[in-house]
Amino acid sequence: MELYYASLLCLFVSVVVLALHLLFYKSKPSSPSLPPGKTGWPFLGESLEFLSTGWKGHPEKFIFDRIARYSSLVFRTHLLGAPAAVLCGPAGNKFLFSNENKLVQAWWPSSVDKIFPNDNTSNQTSSKEEAIKMRRMLPTFFKPEALHRYVGIMDNVARRHFADGWENRQNVVVFPLSKNYTFWLACRLFLSIEDPAQVEKFAEPFNLLASGLISIPIDLPGTPFNKGIKASAYIRKELVGIIKQRKKDLSDGKASPTQDILSHMLLTSNEDGKFMHEADIANKILGLLIGGHDTASSACTFVVKYLAELPEVYEGVYREQMEIAKTKKEGELLNWEDLQKMKYSWNVACEVLRLAPPLQGAFREALADFTFNGFSIPKGWKLYWSANSTHKNSDFFPEPEKFDPSRFEGSGPAPYTFVPFGGGPRMCPGKEYARLEILVFMHHLVKRFKWEKMIPDEKIVVDPMPIPAKGLPIRLIPHTSQN
Repeated sequence: MELYYASLLCLFVSVVVLALHLLFYKSKPSSPSLPPGKTGWPFLGESLEFLSTGWKGHPEKFIFDRIARYSSLVFRTHLLGAPAAVLCGPAGNKFLFSNENKLVQAWWPSSVDKIFPNDNTSNQTSSKEEAIKMRRMLPTFFKPEALHRYVGIMDNVARRHFADGWENRQNVVVFPLSKNYTFWLACRLFLSIEDPAQVEKFAEPFNLLASGLISIPIDLPGTPFNKGIKASAYIRKELVGIIKQRKKDLSDGKASPTQDILSHMLLTSNEDGKFMHEADIANKILGLLIGGHDTASSACTFVVKYLAELPEVYEGVYREQMEIAKTKKEGELLNWEDLQKMKYSWNVACEVLRLAPPLQGAFREALADFTFNGFSIPKGWKLYWSANSTHKNSDFFPEPEKFDPSRFEGSGPAPYTFVPFGGGPRMCPGKEYARLEILVFMHHLVKRFKWEKMIPDEKIVVDPMPIPAKGLPIRLIPHTSQN
């Protein structure tokens, strides 16, 4: 009997404690909690899964699996050595893009900081200020009106590129050729380098650098990170030599003060009347060369891939480009007005950028504690936005895996859903530059050839940009041989 009463008493006390507990928490204002998620393994976090889904060709899987698992468009994780929140969908994109330098600032993993070392031993704040200064400088070269004079140069480089690398060949591998084309353009327009041999000398180091950029920061011999650091050091040393020669040419009157970005950097002082050091210029030029060719080479490659798979889309691009070609005299270069007529071709390119965005996403850092979508984001946390969270979401792009250029007719996709170039103050300043080099590439490609993929089901790898695993080998069919 005593045991019975003791059990009853315990039950009564438990009920009272539970009631008081519920009453207390019901009356107490609830504070926002951290987003749902997990941090994964110590140090590594979920980085391996984040990267491996890209290596397997489906980077969106990391994002959509967690959206489904947590029933939330915001989730927490641990990426590339730091606690992070991933903000998905147009609302997340808008929030991050519109709060740049207010609640968030740009952030890159430590692998990027070490591959692009700052010779001024600056802290994160001054690095941000350097980036802002750089962005103030670039519009001079990347505004549409400033790009008018680049079109003819791009066309001339494209003619030489296709003559050297494509014509009189039965088979070619597209990705290396696309990289050659976009890198040649960047070298010509940023540094006035025209010698193909000098351009080629940089090609392999740039490949190693790109692979090391978004990698696990383990600096051991043979790792992508280690190779990226060494490649960066080699390229910067070569660039300093080019910079020294340009300074001499400028003083001797052999180079023009307005011929390219390099001359502008050498001759432009800051508010205090000081000029940039050679090593600082080399770092900035290195960043521009990466941004100016790597993303566009991926886009050009996937243009070739999709036009091979979709004959009706190819025919639409071909008709548009031939209408323009018919208006040109023998040897006459493309001009700005010609590119404005390439509306269908650009819609096709945009659909390529939606399905295979070169920029998968980017990181920010929280400058203060804030709340988003009902969740608390602590100061110092890293934030990641994903292009695929909208690009491959049926809520914004019906049948998202279907290739449909008509999505970009009229007013096009809803705001903050199509973000291959980012958005807000940090939208890629070279967006218009990329549009021109892609369209010039498409013009010369379809004017000369049809083609067939040699590996019909070639795997796609994202590391950190999407590329066909074997480089996209194709068989060329020159128009002159068709009957």
